[in-house]
Amino acid sequence: MNASSSPIRDLAVNTIRTLSMDGVQAANSGHPGTPMALAPVTYQLWAHNLKYDPKNPNWHNRDRFVLSCGHASMLLYSMIHLAGIKHVDKHGKVTDEDSLCIEDLKKFRQLNSPCAGHPEFGYATGIETTTGPLGQGVGNSVGMAIGSKFLGAKYNRPGFDLFDYDVYALCSDGDLMEGIASEAASIAGHLKLSNLCWIYDDNGITIEGHTDLAFSENMAVKFQGLGWHTIHVSDANDLNALQAAFDEFKATADKPTLIVVNSIIGYGSPNKANTHGAHGAPLGEEECKLTKQNYGWPESEKFLVPTEVREHFSQTFGTRGAKASSEWTSLLTKYAKEHPQQATEIQSILDGKLPEGWDSGLKAFAADPKGMATRVSSGKVLNMLSPHIPQLIGGSADLAPSTMTLIDGEKGFSHLDYSGRNMHFGIREHAMASVLNGMSLCGLRPYGATFFVFTDYMRPSMRLSSIMHQPVLYVVTHDSIGLGEDGPTHQPVEHLAACRAIPGLYVFRPGDANEVLHCYQAALKLSNHPSAMVLSRQNVPTMDPSKVASAAGAQKGGYIVSDCQGTPKAILIGTGTELMLCMKAQELLAAEGVPVRVVSMPCCELFDEQPKSYRDEVLPPSVELRLACEAGLRLGWDKYIGLDGLFVGMTGFGASGPADQLYKHFKITSDQIVLLIKNAMA
Repeated sequence: MNASSSPIRDLAVNTIRTLSMDGVQAANSGHPGTPMALAPVTYQLWAHNLKYDPKNPNWHNRDRFVLSCGHASMLLYSMIHLAGIKHVDKHGKVTDEDSLCIEDLKKFRQLNSPCAGHPEFGYATGIETTTGPLGQGVGNSVGMAIGSKFLGAKYNRPGFDLFDYDVYALCSDGDLMEGIASEAASIAGHLKLSNLCWIYDDNGITIEGHTDLAFSENMAVKFQGLGWHTIHVSDANDLNALQAAFDEFKATADKPTLIVVNSIIGYGSPNKANTHGAHGAPLGEEECKLTKQNYGWPESEKFLVPTEVREHFSQTFGTRGAKASSEWTSLLTKYAKEHPQQATEIQSILDGKLPEGWDSGLKAFAADPKGMATRVSSGKVLNMLSPHIPQLIGGSADLAPSTMTLIDGEKGFSHLDYSGRNMHFGIREHAMASVLNGMSLCGLRPYGATFFVFTDYMRPSMRLSSIMHQPVLYVVTHDSIGLGEDGPTHQPVEHLAACRAIPGLYVFRPGDANEVLHCYQAALKLSNHPSAMVLSRQNVPTMDPSKVASAAGAQKGGYIVSDCQGTPKAILIGTGTELMLCMKAQELLAAEGVPVRVVSMPCCELFDEQPKSYRDEVLPPSVELRLACEAGLRLGWDKYIGLDGLFVGMTGFGASGPADQLYKHFKITSDQIVLLIKNAMA
């Protein structure tokens, strides 16, 4: 270390380093070099800056620390252990147990260990988000910073600064090479998120070797162009310079901050420091001993934690956090007496629950043969919900007029007014989805909208929504060849199958306005799963509830929307706009004396959760002749229609032309349904 060090600080930093080395070595797998390099940075941040109460880790106004370079996970696990963060059980209760004990660290990267290869949200208290796919952590951090700004603007009052937490993200060369990081940084700079600090580990090393093989950007200049304040710390071991940088961040009130820190990967390793050999593999037993000698550490000791190091973190990190947390709790109590309505809203956010009566504004749609596009009814439903769910906030990737996702009467979220609920993400779909995850992790119920085909850009973040069990809502419109003239590049074909393939993502494709309403109800009731609301560009009739079953059946994922007299000869299953083709085919077949049942299947995931007795009632095993109609691929439908079942849909990409012509061209019609059923019965 250097002149800014002290014996206890040196001891603490080297404890972080050696724990990280030992964890990787014990697993014989992992990334030791970055934790060794960044131990001083993390020490200075946690011990002397981060506002966090280890005995009250649920405290909502805590600062957030995001390890975006998730491959350096032993750094975070070491900090959680040394800081004494307490375990929160599955009911949200803080226990007396440590979140991570030393035995957990010894089981790094082992099955059922909370110390997974990359930080996994929910595995251990203190892990604020799941990182690993590079760039996702910094994207999440932007959402967390937005959450702080939004909650502060909405609920803070004179003398009551309830929400003003800062967000720190530790990121690597790899993070900032990813396109999502540039998108997210652009959003943050535009919004002037002064509560956001990215600490960039500029160590010049990636897996293949030195970064100059593929990377030559001046990151500070790039970020200045994106509207960021930048600071340079030339030596990661200079604690005084690091503290000055953190102080400068806190004093910057009009833009986010990037601290560029030069570090030496594998610091202290005599043979692997400053090489890619320290990046993605254990140092080796002998190199660990030599490195510990360089640190003045007992070379044969493993997972050594000097008592005074935990005490030091308790006296710094712990004492500071406990004081801030206690003061905040008292402030909230006083706030509740002066602002009871707002306090009730805040409590629902803290509890992770929707407010009482959140769905009281929903009104059924009247029957209408002309109807409306489901994207239009979706916009109407969003506006029925928004007055009753103050934490509902979202926007689109520059497509609000098309996706119908603006909240009427609400302002835009901007640096001029952070209380706005209409967000403008710009043409940045990937960052939008990652930002939504960060917002959700801060207790908001966010939604983001774009055309369905652009879920290709969002998929990594949608997958992480599900991995983290976050109830993010993705509103995706223009859901099929029905969008028409824009052609194959814009027409989703494989996207329904692709989204349904993400475990835990609930994909809703409602067939009319009232199904839209009930699908929104079902989606918002999901507190631990993300949802995708897949919606049409073209109009669809609003079914007459006096002639068909209640659309409330959509909340079971699938239901008999129109039955026949007696036992059906066949079952027609439809989703979205193609449900009406099934209804028309039922009518045509009935005229020829062929009774068939029509089942609406807006959400396969919900239907699969229903009891077998209900599923068999809707799809009786005795009725083997089944046909599914959906303007997408057959993939995934065989479990409902059988290997010999019939399918009316797409087998390849679409084409450019008016929607009605495209449906006829690709034989997605009621006449084709009738033909296939009659041929099968012949």
